[in-house]
Amino acid sequence: MPGKSMEALVLLGPDEYEFREVPVPEIGPAEVLCRVGAVAICGTDLGIMSGKFFPMWPPEWPFIIGHEWAGTVEAVGAGITDFKPGDRVAGSSAVGCGHCRNCMKGRYNLCLNYGNMEAGHRQYGMTAQGAYAEFINANARSIAVLPDDIDLPTASLLDTAGIALHITKQGNVEAGDTVVVIGPGAVGSITYQCARALGAGRVIVAGRGSRLEKAKALGFETVDVNSRDVMEYVREETGGIGPDVVLECAGTAQTIVQAVEMIKKGGRVVVGGISQEKGEFPLHRFVLDEIEVVGSRAAPNCLPEVLALTRSGALRLAELVTHKFPLSEFTTAIKTFRERIDGALKVVVEP
Repeated sequence: MPGKSMEALVLLGPDEYEFREVPVPEIGPAEVLCRVGAVAICGTDLGIMSGKFFPMWPPEWPFIIGHEWAGTVEAVGAGITDFKPGDRVAGSSAVGCGHCRNCMKGRYNLCLNYGNMEAGHRQYGMTAQGAYAEFINANARSIAVLPDDIDLPTASLLDTAGIALHITKQGNVEAGDTVVVIGPGAVGSITYQCARALGAGRVIVAGRGSRLEKAKALGFETVDVNSRDVMEYVREETGGIGPDVVLECAGTAQTIVQAVEMIKKGGRVVVGGISQEKGEFPLHRFVLDEIEVVGSRAAPNCLPEVLALTRSGALRLAELVTHKFPLSEFTTAIKTFRERIDGALKVVVEP
């Protein structure tokens, strides 16, 4: 059993953090205390650290972030029978209150009690204390036991993979569809794999740099936005019709508008990237071409599914982990991720 204190990376305010000794979190009913073995840095972490999302994420300072993690069970709370000390597990960031209408329908990513800790909602590393620490207490509904053939750094990507899978499922991808994925970053690099896994006949990945090269190395059709007009390329490659589905993972106003412009008549666009910019949409297309544009948030009920897809080889997550650092070198790790040093894609921190 752990002692009474642990080391954690604590945010003190925008762009200010330090390593501190803090109390090991207590576990309540339906919770599990886990020793964190790996945390993957997420693009959202950068926004949280800068104060961009305050006071939504985090609701207060000081705060421990980190929401893509894997580790080992240390202790279980009352009522837990599915997990035991020694189990290797992966965590998903969100757990709903469990009793609002959306949660009852399985849409706990849209919990009507979002952010209300007293009601039972948690989003680890965002509204509840996260995983850049030696230990985390997590609701049992937010974790899954790992098989022996998946290591902890790879498992820390399962939450990202769940987000990618949910984006793809929101696209209603059907067998043989032509799918365009815009933005082959941390989420996009798994989204294009999910599109193929769900039956897409053709997947075109639009992006640039080392991240686009990774998509090409994994066997996907690519178009470099620095050397070719994406709209022109897609139009030519689809006979002027456009793709059946566009999965937007870049999160800029430009790419969201681009997705709406390129989709075929009757097609579906999924916006998975968070943008705070304003864009001018070709609104006539919504009516005259009956296109659908939907959002995608978090990874509801996706952890078991991406775990199965990873074990089957449909998702090649281990190849996306480009860098690993101990928690004590977090400053170097976050710089490597932010500046994409040495082709950084997924950077994993190991407490």
